[in-house]
Amino acid sequence: MTKEEIKDEIIQAVETVRRRNPMVGSITNTVTINFVANAQLAVGGSAAMVYLPDEGEFLAKAGGATYINVGTLLPIYEETLPLVAKVLHETGKPWVLDPVAIGVGSLRTQLLQRFKEYKPSVIRGNASEIIALAGLWELDGGTAVSKVRGVDSTDSVHAAKAAAVSLAKWTGGAVAVSGETDLVTDGSLMAFSYGGSGLMPKITGTGCSLGGVVAVYATVASPFIAALTATAVYNLAGKRAEKQVNGTGSFQMRFLDELYQATAEEIANNPFEIEEV
Repeated sequence: MTKEEIKDEIIQAVETVRRRNPMVGSITNTVTINFVANAQLAVGGSAAMVYLPDEGEFLAKAGGATYINVGTLLPIYEETLPLVAKVLHETGKPWVLDPVAIGVGSLRTQLLQRFKEYKPSVIRGNASEIIALAGLWELDGGTAVSKVRGVDSTDSVHAAKAAAVSLAKWTGGAVAVSGETDLVTDGSLMAFSYGGSGLMPKITGTGCSLGGVVAVYATVASPFIAALTATAVYNLAGKRAEKQVNGTGSFQMRFLDELYQATAEEIANNPFEIEEV
């Protein structure tokens, strides 16, 4: 796939989402539910935030895609998450996994281990989370020792390249690694997306909401294009928002505005490079 073909598919994904307003179910970090939902709405999706098993199962069957984030786990998630992931896998519906804080706690580890067989369409995380997940799943490039500091990464995006490729090849989908320069791969192609802002790590939920927006685009595009489109609009919105604000509070508000205002052509033309794996 050439760079121009990728741009055309990004434009198509953005325009289709805004025309169709696809429903996306999310089971996400309780700290960031509001921001995730607002970001999904800003790019043109319809957000449904749930946590109960029957509601998650219903949306897995009825929605266009589902986002699962293991950030702040509740006891009920031990039942909800495997059920929803199993339904998504069996029905062939796209879903996005964010392995937040992998390595912290036995329940999170057990859930993430079970997700291996259900093969998420897109895995989105920081470099340390991606390396740790590949290690948990015993794939190349991973390590059993997590360098995740809570929800923060202590590894570079470059260090996660092998793990990202291994995960993408295992799932048959795509992996998005967030960092100063973002990486998106489907195991064959690797894209590096530029932009963003130093303020993005200073507000809660940019990573979580990115996963939710990937799920919106996954309703209408391939896993690779969905992940790259979401990453591109985040880098564009972050770069633009930073120029207009004086701090983190106003940045969050302006960031949502920029997600909403960005055109399909502007998103497709946000700087990125591609290379073959």
